[in-house]
Formats: sequence, C-alpha cells, structure tokens
Amino acid sequence: MPVELAGGELADTLRRIERSAGALATASVSRMDETLPWFRELPADQRAWVMLVAQTGVRSLVEWLRQGGAALGSPTEVSDEVFAAAPLALARSISLQQTVALIKVMIDVVEEQVPHLAASGEERLLREAVLKFSREIAFAAARVYARAAESRTAWDARLQALLVDALLRGDSADVLASRAAALGWGDAQPVAVAVGRSPGGEVAAVLHTIYRAARRIGVEIIGGVHGDRLVVVLGGAADPMAAATKMLAGFGGGPVVVGPAVPRLEEATDSARAALAGFRAAPAWPAAPRPVAAVELLPERALAGDGEARRTLRQDVYAPLVRAGGELMETLDAFFAAGGVLESAARALFVHPNTVRYRLRRVGDVTGFSPLSARDTFTLRVALTIGRLDPAPPVVSPAG
Repeated sequence: MPVELAGGELADTLRRIERSAGALATASVSRMDETLPWFRELPADQRAWVMLVAQTGVRSLVEWLRQGGAALGSPTEVSDEVFAAAPLALARSISLQQTVALIKVMIDVVEEQVPHLAASGEERLLREAVLKFSREIAFAAARVYARAAESRTAWDARLQALLVDALLRGDSADVLASRAAALGWGDAQPVAVAVGRSPGGEVAAVLHTIYRAARRIGVEIIGGVHGDRLVVVLGGAADPMAAATKMLAGFGGGPVVVGPAVPRLEEATDSARAALAGFRAAPAWPAAPRPVAAVELLPERALAGDGEARRTLRQDVYAPLVRAGGELMETLDAFFAAGGVLESAARALFVHPNTVRYRLRRVGDVTGFSPLSARDTFTLRVALTIGRLDPAPPVVSPAG
C-alpha cells in the first residue's frame, strides 16, 4: 500500500529513502571512519553500535516524514528510541559532543544524496526536511544524554552513600576499595574525613554545594548525608584543615571536625572514626575553632567515652612523661596544684622558678602540649587522670 504524507508531499521520495536506508547507513559510517579520528579508535563493538544507531536514524527519518514532521510548524519530535539500538554504556563511552559530530556526518551524507533520493520536483522539500530532522535528532540526543546523566548521578550518589556507610561502619579495606573503584575514585592522597551538620534540604542540593566548593579548590571528595550529619571524604588535599575551611559554606551550623590524614582511602576508617567521635564531643568545647582537628578534641572525646582518645592520651602523653623521669610529673602536679602560678610551684618543690620553667618547657617537648597554655593544660590534666586510672600493662619479659 503506497505511503501518503499530508497533502501527498514527499510520498515518492519517502519510498526511495526506505529502499536506500541500508546504503545510507553504511555510507555514513564509512564517512565517520574517514573524517573522525577518535571514531577509528573505538572498539569494534562500539563501532557496531554506532552502525545500528545510523540504520535506526535513517528509519527514524522515514517514520518522521511519514508522520508529517517535514510540515511547517509541525510539533512532531524525533523519538528518543533512535538511540535505543545501542546500550546505555555507549553514552558513557561517547560524549554528547561526539554524538553530535556523528549526527552531522550522517546528515551530510543524506544531504549529498538528496539528488538521488528525491523524486522529481521534491529536492527542495527533502533538503528542508533533512535540515529540520537534523535539529530534532540533535534534541533527541540531548534528551538521551540528560537522562543518562541523571541516572548516573543518582547511581553515583547511591554508591557514595554506600561508601560513606562502609567508612562509618569500619568495613574492610577490600570493601572500601571495590566501592571506591566503582565510583572512579582516583589515587588522591592524602585522605581525611570531615564531619559536620548538614544544612538541611534535599540531599542532592547539599552534595551539589559541597562538590562545587571542592572543584573550586581542586580536591576530590565523596560525600554523604547521614541523618543530620554531612560526612565528606577529602582526597588530594595537602592540608585537609585548610581545604575544610574553604568548604565550610557547604555545612550547616555548629562544629565541623576533621579527622587525621591517612595515606589511602582504604585506611580512612580511622579518620572517619576520629572525626565522628570529635563531632559528638565538640559541644563540650564551645570555643573550638571551626573547623577543628579531631586530635584537638582528645580530652573531650576521652571524657565522652571514646576509647581511642583514651588510648592516645595514655600512650602519647602520659607514657612519655613517665619515661622522662619523675621530676617532670612532680613538677606538673605542683604547677597544677599551685593554680598555674610558677613561683608558688617553685616554693612547693624547693627549687628555683627557672627550674620549674625549664621543666615545663620539657613537658611541652615530651608531650607536644605546653602547661603554659590553658587549652593544653586541660589536655595534660585529662591525660594524667586517664594514665593513673588506667595505666598501661607492664611489659612482661619472654620466658626462658
């Protein structure tokens, strides 16, 4: 049964295009191979997919003309099914810009064949129809890529949430590595975890803001919203504290705590654990800077029940004082008992004030915390208390 368009226009031409569909697709792919260097480098399976799309595109032109798409002012759109012949993976291998280049080559080939495809007297109508079709198929490609981007964004967001969950649970390095690989996480070193309050609203909008801030400073991140908390994994920031400072606008109000930097993402569970413990303990230090390093919150974390903070204070602060000899501990106790008055401590110890001053400097050298700083004094007092309540077990010599 003959195909008729509105008013009978292009009916004869349409039959000619239908008969030439295969040849047009083959010629289009040959032209792509000649003019697009990147196309020649595609794997064979992807080139085959492009061939299928080209064949479907020619058939789509026929169907579009049949539905009256060439008519002036027609609302007819090219169906997105033109691109359904290829798997969604093709959209991940070929960019939208490259797809537009492929479409242009195909349209050029069809335009060159207009004298042979068009029935007598229908050349101008066909040429105008092809130009209009090229615009419509470009719009269809844009819609397909937009949907693919939305789907990929949603999937990536889900993968990121799973990775952040794994970090917070302390999953194995293998689990973290596999999920990071699925996200395309590069070998961005060092890695640190920042935890703060989420600003609220749609999770996608929250993550978009934090990702935009990360792009501006050139760091790689993975983010997730867990309840009212925003957890951000920072990669490639030489100074994670400085990076977190530049990303504060993405967090809600309240403290933002940055865990210690670790060499690789697979080890980031330690950083996440410290950042979370610090975030929970941060309200106990209202004057804390923003952001604040988790290590700066060791005394609050220890008082809140964080076993890792207690261990750190015992091993890295109390134990070095014990090893340094009794006079440092004795001087520190006297200094605390004297309310931080150096002369009073010297009288209690029957030594010169300069001796006390020297010993306090030694405490700072040994522990990293200066007794002359109010904040460090608090840390030292908590460390001494923990060390005396929970001393490290004695070293047992091996038998024999």
